[in-house]
Amino acid sequence: MKTVKTIVSIIVLAIIATSAFVWSGFYNIGADAPHWSVTYSVLTVARNRSITVHASGIEVPDLDDPQLVAMGAGHYSEMCTGCHLAPGMDSSELREGLYPRPPVLYKSGIKDPAKAFWIIKHGIKMTAMPAWGASHSDQAIWTIVAFLKKLPELSPAQYKTMTANTHDSD
Repeated sequence: MKTVKTIVSIIVLAIIATSAFVWSGFYNIGADAPHWSVTYSVLTVARNRSITVHASGIEVPDLDDPQLVAMGAGHYSEMCTGCHLAPGMDSSELREGLYPRPPVLYKSGIKDPAKAFWIIKHGIKMTAMPAWGASHSDQAIWTIVAFLKKLPELSPAQYKTMTANTHDSD
């Protein structure tokens, strides 16, 4: 019984200490002040595990259809380049103010289409990554994923040609 009381006391003290820390405002939540390394590590692990768990079981359609890629090019051009850039872009005004910095997708590409779909559909809290599923169908999101598979292969000229006459229609 003494062990239970000790554990409960430790938990209560931890809750009080955490509450005092949060209430103090000591932690700088500004996007222009990087996280402490331990905070960044914990958030990174939590983000990666959450995406892995929630994306498991997503059925990935055939993403090699040129029509899907072409439609995705329009969506990407309209919705994503301000943060994730495009071939030939070094930065953007919007991107400069973001923390954490979004990946440069024309350089990094995507490794897992199911995870990319989940991220695009649901967004990521406190990163400026919106939940595009609120305004776009699953089919439209899959077009973006199809395009993201192709994006690292594109030169700036090829990207410009692919997106020259596209408009976000979904």
